[in-house]
Amino acid sequence: MKIHEYQAKEILKSYGVPVPDGIAATSVDEAVEAAKKLEENGATLFVVKAQIHAGGRGKGRTKKNNAKGVILCKSVEEVKEAAESLLGDVLVTIQTGESGQLVQRLYVTDGVDIEKEFYLGILLDRALSKNVIMVSTEGGVEIEKVAEETPEKIVKEWVEPGMPLQVNQARHLAFALGLEGEALKKGIKFIMAIYNAYVETDSDMFEINPLILTPDNDILALDAKVT
Repeated sequence: MKIHEYQAKEILKSYGVPVPDGIAATSVDEAVEAAKKLEENGATLFVVKAQIHAGGRGKGRTKKNNAKGVILCKSVEEVKEAAESLLGDVLVTIQTGESGQLVQRLYVTDGVDIEKEFYLGILLDRALSKNVIMVSTEGGVEIEKVAEETPEKIVKEWVEPGMPLQVNQARHLAFALGLEGEALKKGIKFIMAIYNAYVETDSDMFEINPLILTPDNDILALDAKVT
Protein backbone atom coordinates (compact mmCIF):
# COMPACT_ATOMS: atom_id res chain seq x y z
CA MET A 1 0.00 0.00 0.00
CA LYS A 2 1.36 3.39 -1.01
CA ILE A 3 0.64 6.32 1.27
CA HIS A 4 0.77 10.04 0.59
CA GLU A 5 3.69 12.24 1.57
CA TYR A 6 1.77 13.99 4.35
CA GLN A 7 0.91 10.60 5.89
CA ALA A 8 4.50 9.37 5.55
CA LYS A 9 5.81 12.45 7.30
CA GLU A 10 3.39 12.00 10.21
CA ILE A 11 4.84 8.51 10.66
CA LEU A 12 8.40 9.81 10.46
CA LYS A 13 7.69 12.55 13.01
CA SER A 14 6.28 10.00 15.44
CA TYR A 15 9.65 8.20 15.35
CA GLY A 16 11.69 11.36 15.90
CA VAL A 17 12.71 11.84 12.26
CA PRO A 18 12.97 15.60 11.52
CA VAL A 19 10.66 16.90 8.77
CA PRO A 20 9.56 20.43 7.81
CA ASP A 21 6.27 21.59 9.29
CA GLY A 22 3.31 20.91 7.02
CA ILE A 23 -0.49 20.68 6.90
CA ALA A 24 -2.66 18.70 4.46
CA ALA A 25 -5.56 20.42 2.68
CA THR A 26 -8.41 19.27 0.44
CA SER A 27 -9.72 22.71 -0.54
CA VAL A 28 -8.38 26.14 -1.41
CA ASP A 29 -9.70 27.55 1.87
CA GLU A 30 -7.96 24.80 3.86
CA ALA A 31 -4.69 25.50 2.02
CA VAL A 32 -4.94 29.20 2.88
CA GLU A 33 -5.64 28.41 6.55
CA ALA A 34 -2.69 26.01 6.58
CA ALA A 35 -0.37 28.72 5.24
CA LYS A 36 -1.63 31.19 7.84
CA LYS A 37 -0.91 28.69 10.64
CA LEU A 38 2.59 28.07 9.30
CA GLU A 39 3.13 31.83 9.02
CA GLU A 40 2.16 32.22 12.69
CA ASN A 41 4.87 29.68 13.51
CA GLY A 42 7.50 31.70 11.66
CA ALA A 43 7.32 30.46 8.08
CA THR A 44 8.21 33.07 5.45
CA LEU A 45 8.17 30.73 2.44
CA PHE A 46 5.69 27.98 1.63
CA VAL A 47 5.69 24.95 -0.64
CA VAL A 48 2.41 23.62 -2.05
CA LYS A 49 2.68 19.97 -3.08
CA ALA A 50 0.17 17.89 -5.01
CA GLN A 51 -0.53 14.63 -3.18
CA ILE A 52 -0.66 11.77 -5.68
CA HIS A 53 0.78 8.24 -5.62
CA ALA A 54 3.63 8.93 -8.04
CA GLY A 55 7.09 10.42 -8.06
CA GLY A 56 8.45 13.23 -10.22
CA ARG A 57 5.84 15.73 -9.03
CA GLY A 58 8.26 18.65 -9.07
CA LYS A 59 8.88 18.21 -12.79
CA GLY A 60 5.32 17.22 -13.62
CA ARG A 61 2.63 19.49 -15.05
CA THR A 62 -1.14 19.56 -14.78
CA LYS A 63 -3.19 19.05 -17.94
CA LYS A 64 -5.55 22.02 -17.70
CA ASN A 65 -3.56 24.76 -15.95
CA ASN A 66 -0.01 23.60 -16.83
CA ALA A 67 0.93 24.03 -13.16
CA LYS A 68 3.92 22.31 -11.57
CA GLY A 69 3.13 19.61 -9.04
CA VAL A 70 5.32 21.36 -6.46
CA ILE A 71 5.05 25.16 -6.22
CA LEU A 72 7.19 27.52 -4.11
CA CYS A 73 5.15 30.42 -2.73
CA LYS A 74 6.30 33.67 -1.09
CA SER A 75 2.97 34.66 0.45
CA VAL A 76 -0.38 33.31 1.60
CA GLU A 77 -1.95 34.83 -1.52
CA GLU A 78 0.45 32.82 -3.71
CA VAL A 79 -0.50 29.68 -1.76
CA LYS A 80 -4.13 30.38 -2.66
CA GLU A 81 -3.24 30.76 -6.34
CA ALA A 82 -1.19 27.55 -6.27
CA ALA A 83 -4.03 25.62 -4.64
CA GLU A 84 -6.50 26.92 -7.24
CA SER A 85 -4.18 25.83 -10.05
CA LEU A 86 -3.70 22.28 -8.70
CA LEU A 87 -6.87 21.04 -7.01
CA GLY A 88 -9.22 19.24 -9.38
CA ASP A 89 -6.65 19.14 -12.19
CA VAL A 90 -4.80 16.06 -13.50
CA LEU A 91 -1.05 15.93 -12.81
CA VAL A 92 1.16 14.15 -15.34
CA THR A 93 4.64 13.04 -14.20
CA ILE A 94 7.29 10.68 -15.49
CA GLN A 95 5.76 7.96 -13.29
CA THR A 96 2.05 8.47 -14.05
CA GLY A 97 2.17 8.22 -17.83
CA GLU A 98 0.02 10.44 -20.03
CA SER A 99 -3.17 9.56 -18.17
CA GLY A 100 -1.86 11.35 -15.06
CA GLN A 101 -3.55 11.39 -11.64
CA LEU A 102 -6.28 13.64 -10.28
CA VAL A 103 -5.11 16.05 -7.57
CA GLN A 104 -7.60 15.92 -4.68
CA ARG A 105 -5.32 16.81 -1.80
CA LEU A 106 -2.43 19.22 -1.21
CA TYR A 107 0.33 19.42 1.37
CA VAL A 108 1.32 22.96 2.41
CA THR A 109 4.76 22.98 4.05
CA ASP A 110 7.32 25.38 5.46
CA GLY A 111 9.78 26.39 2.73
CA VAL A 112 13.15 25.63 4.36
CA ASP A 113 16.56 26.80 3.13
CA ILE A 114 18.66 24.11 1.48
CA GLU A 115 22.45 23.86 1.67
CA LYS A 116 22.80 20.39 0.10
CA GLU A 117 20.51 17.64 -1.19
CA PHE A 118 21.02 13.90 -0.67
CA TYR A 119 19.20 10.62 -1.30
CA LEU A 120 18.29 7.93 1.25
CA GLY A 121 16.38 4.72 0.62
CA ILE A 122 15.59 1.61 2.64
CA LEU A 123 14.17 -1.62 1.23
CA LEU A 124 14.49 -5.39 1.37
CA ASP A 125 17.30 -6.81 -0.77
CA ARG A 126 15.48 -9.97 -1.80
CA ALA A 127 18.62 -11.57 -3.24
CA LEU A 128 20.29 -11.48 0.19
CA SER A 129 17.14 -11.52 2.37
CA LYS A 130 18.48 -8.48 4.22
CA ASN A 131 17.32 -4.90 4.61
CA VAL A 132 19.60 -2.50 2.76
CA ILE A 133 20.04 1.23 3.35
CA MET A 134 21.29 3.26 0.40
CA VAL A 135 22.54 6.83 0.42
CA SER A 136 23.87 9.10 -2.29
CA THR A 137 25.19 12.63 -2.57
CA GLU A 138 23.06 12.94 -5.72
CA GLY A 139 19.84 14.05 -4.03
CA GLY A 140 16.87 15.34 -5.99
CA VAL A 141 17.83 13.09 -8.92
CA GLU A 142 16.06 9.88 -9.99
CA ILE A 143 18.01 7.14 -8.17
CA GLU A 144 17.66 4.88 -11.24
CA LYS A 145 19.57 7.49 -13.25
CA VAL A 146 22.32 7.66 -10.61
CA ALA A 147 22.57 3.84 -10.53
CA GLU A 148 22.95 3.74 -14.31
CA GLU A 149 25.32 6.66 -14.84
CA THR A 150 27.34 6.93 -11.59
CA PRO A 151 26.76 3.79 -9.49
CA GLU A 152 29.84 4.55 -7.39
CA LYS A 153 27.90 7.45 -5.86
CA ILE A 154 25.48 5.05 -4.16
CA VAL A 155 26.74 3.69 -0.83
CA LYS A 156 24.97 0.75 0.83
CA GLU A 157 24.81 -0.95 4.22
CA TRP A 158 23.06 -4.28 4.78
CA VAL A 159 21.49 -5.13 8.14
CA GLU A 160 21.59 -8.68 9.45
CA PRO A 161 18.13 -10.23 9.96
CA GLY A 162 16.95 -9.89 13.54
CA MET A 163 19.66 -7.35 14.32
CA PRO A 164 19.27 -3.58 14.74
CA LEU A 165 21.15 -1.13 12.58
CA GLN A 166 24.56 -0.58 14.15
CA VAL A 167 25.79 2.92 14.98
CA ASN A 168 29.01 2.34 13.02
CA GLN A 169 26.88 1.52 9.95
CA ALA A 170 24.90 4.75 10.32
CA ARG A 171 28.18 6.63 10.80
CA HIS A 172 29.60 5.10 7.60
CA LEU A 173 26.52 6.23 5.65
CA ALA A 174 26.63 9.74 7.14
CA PHE A 175 30.34 10.01 6.32
CA ALA A 176 29.56 8.92 2.76
CA LEU A 177 27.33 11.98 2.43
CA GLY A 178 30.24 14.20 3.41
CA LEU A 179 28.65 15.33 6.67
CA GLU A 180 30.92 16.81 9.32
CA GLY A 181 30.71 18.09 12.90
CA GLU A 182 27.21 18.79 14.18
CA ALA A 183 25.67 17.78 10.84
CA LEU A 184 27.39 14.39 11.10
CA LYS A 185 25.93 13.78 14.57
CA LYS A 186 22.46 14.75 13.36
CA GLY A 187 22.89 12.61 10.25
CA ILE A 188 23.72 9.52 12.31
CA LYS A 189 20.75 10.15 14.60
CA PHE A 190 18.49 10.66 11.54
CA ILE A 191 19.57 7.38 9.93
CA MET A 192 19.12 5.40 13.15
CA ALA A 193 15.64 6.89 13.69
CA ILE A 194 14.42 6.33 10.15
CA TYR A 195 15.61 2.73 10.10
CA ASN A 196 13.75 2.13 13.35
CA ALA A 197 10.61 3.63 11.76
CA TYR A 198 11.02 1.40 8.70
CA VAL A 199 11.31 -1.79 10.76
CA GLU A 200 8.59 -1.02 13.32
CA THR A 201 6.02 -0.07 10.66
CA ASP A 202 6.83 -3.23 8.68
CA SER A 203 7.26 -1.16 5.52
CA ASP A 204 8.40 -2.35 2.10
CA MET A 205 10.19 0.86 1.15
CA PHE A 206 11.24 4.23 2.52
CA GLU A 207 12.61 6.78 0.04
CA ILE A 208 13.73 10.23 1.12
CA ASN A 209 14.58 12.27 -1.96
CA PRO A 210 15.77 14.75 -1.19
CA LEU A 211 17.19 14.43 2.27
CA ILE A 212 18.57 17.91 2.96
CA LEU A 213 21.21 19.74 4.94
CA THR A 214 20.18 23.27 5.94
CA PRO A 215 22.52 26.25 6.46
CA ASP A 216 22.00 25.69 10.22
CA ASN A 217 23.36 22.11 9.90
CA ASP A 218 19.96 20.50 10.40
CA ILE A 219 19.12 17.27 8.58
CA LEU A 220 15.53 17.02 7.30
CA ALA A 221 13.40 14.71 5.18
CA LEU A 222 12.18 17.22 2.59
CA ASP A 223 10.18 14.56 0.75
CA ALA A 224 9.07 11.08 1.82
CA LYS A 225 7.83 8.16 -0.24
CA VAL A 226 6.65 5.19 1.84
CA THR A 227 5.18 1.86 0.83
